[in-house]
Amino acid sequence: MERPSTNQTNLSSFIWSVADLLRGDYKQSEYGRVILPFTVLRRLDCVLEDTKAAVLKEKEKREAAGLNPEPFLLKKAGLLFYNTSPLDFKTLMGDQDNIAENLFSYIQAFSPEVRDLFECFDFHVQLERLAKADLLYLVAEKFAGIDLHPSVVTNEQMGTVFEELIRKFAEISNETAGEHFTPREVIRLMVNLLFIEDDDALTKPGIVRSLYDPTAGTGGMLSVAQEHLAEQNPDARLVMYGQELNGESYAICKADMLIKGQDISQIIHGNTLSDDGLPGKQFDYMLSNPPFGVEWKKIQKAIKDEHTKEGFNGRFGPGLPRVSDGSLLFLMHLISKMRPTKDGGSRFGIVLNGSPLFTGNAGSGESEIRRYVLENDFLEAIIGLPTDMFYNTGISTYIWIVTNRKPKHRQGKVQLIDASGMWQKMRKSLGSKRKELSDDHIAEITQLFGEAKDVTVDPETGKPLSQKALASGSVGTPISRIFKTTDFGYQTITVERPLMKKNGEPQLETKGKRKGLPKPDSKLRDTEEVPLGEDIHEYFAREVKPHVPDAWIDEDKTKIGYEIPFNRHFYVFKPPRELDEIDAELKGVTDRIVAMIGELSQ
Repeated sequence: MERPSTNQTNLSSFIWSVADLLRGDYKQSEYGRVILPFTVLRRLDCVLEDTKAAVLKEKEKREAAGLNPEPFLLKKAGLLFYNTSPLDFKTLMGDQDNIAENLFSYIQAFSPEVRDLFECFDFHVQLERLAKADLLYLVAEKFAGIDLHPSVVTNEQMGTVFEELIRKFAEISNETAGEHFTPREVIRLMVNLLFIEDDDALTKPGIVRSLYDPTAGTGGMLSVAQEHLAEQNPDARLVMYGQELNGESYAICKADMLIKGQDISQIIHGNTLSDDGLPGKQFDYMLSNPPFGVEWKKIQKAIKDEHTKEGFNGRFGPGLPRVSDGSLLFLMHLISKMRPTKDGGSRFGIVLNGSPLFTGNAGSGESEIRRYVLENDFLEAIIGLPTDMFYNTGISTYIWIVTNRKPKHRQGKVQLIDASGMWQKMRKSLGSKRKELSDDHIAEITQLFGEAKDVTVDPETGKPLSQKALASGSVGTPISRIFKTTDFGYQTITVERPLMKKNGEPQLETKGKRKGLPKPDSKLRDTEEVPLGEDIHEYFAREVKPHVPDAWIDEDKTKIGYEIPFNRHFYVFKPPRELDEIDAELKGVTDRIVAMIGELSQ
């Protein structure tokens, strides 16, 4: 019998109509806690419908033979999950008085992966709450009345509906939206940048690639990457892995994947930094939008232990950032997950705020992490995004593209792209998000990255200026710049001056390797930063000695540091206007004010 079709718009508006039942008993920001797990439950119920009888029969048969039925049940269901309850939504509706107990037992009869999903939704809490409000049967009845069978609603349609619901609930719950939700167009840009040089993944039939997100949130990055690859090469397969700390987000991520018919066994619940759920695993591609500026005090002991005991055999060998911001811990975690270059290498994109670019002096944890990344030639590019791009913050953000398989023309180099001016205003703000990238902006940034060269544009037209125009003195705005990795390094030298006696003579050291030489005066101690490629003694002779002839360098205190002063590299000096021009403008304003006063006094 052919089933009536359910179109996508009707489906999402129907599911959304359940909110009318909840109004009054639930706050708007809580609707998702009921609607999302119920949508998943009804979908799974419909998906299992065709094999239900066969699975129950198989269970009876295998248990009678004293065998563990699980592998046989998975085979019978032809899926990655099963349910061993004789109940389904139709039979649940036939026993209104026992709806709560029956729903509990039905959910408990799912295979462990799916049970875990409903536990992370805290679905039992919602069922009890609905039952107390006399809403449970009404809500279940609503869902029982909609057909979500795969022959009516495909995995792709169901995925789209579910994502739409996730987005809606994220929008009405702005306080958590940014924490677990990355704007879709930012993910699309990151995915473009990741896959741009992988011709095999984009063209070869049957190719398999792995993708990992250590801060998976609701699974947006994994979903968009999957869609992108499917559009480019329908025969490619992306195997997805992830870990997420927040229980509800983890449940939504797994539910979204399950609804699309994907394997959820490699999505892990827990803290990625203190308890890596996929130890020893390495991946082709990785994406991450870790929380900005989040302190890691609660997991400090586990992180410090790994740093001191395991060093470079662990994830945090290069150093540790300050406890107030754990962003760079995620960067190092991802580096540890890169496949070795001889096995094809890896590439990943991570969204960070401005702090990891420059926080920390030479020798600090942050500087040592940057040093490790740059000296190993892992950093391919940094893209500066517009402000007001994320739901819970308006600050400047940057996408770092990191790889251990740089193409030859990029080796020893880093590309910085200033895309802060590439945005369009949103029709309606969502929390702090007021701007978005258009398809054209994504294409332009992707092209700039792909070409990997210096680009300066005309500020009026936005068109690139030719080398000839630049040579003839045209002033443009740089939007892409190529640097050597060493350009971001510097040496901090400690400049000492002698401690003087009352008679004006320097006090001398009486022991040690400086015996007989002047003692340093700590009050006069100073530091200088010398570019990495320059000899510190030549610099000292030229820049310091002429001004303080009695100074010397304390060689033991010289440190190497790295910072990436992104904005400084795109600063364009605008000469101040001529005084005559300013005077004329002021006179015009003054004349207008005088005229207005004259009109008022008439």
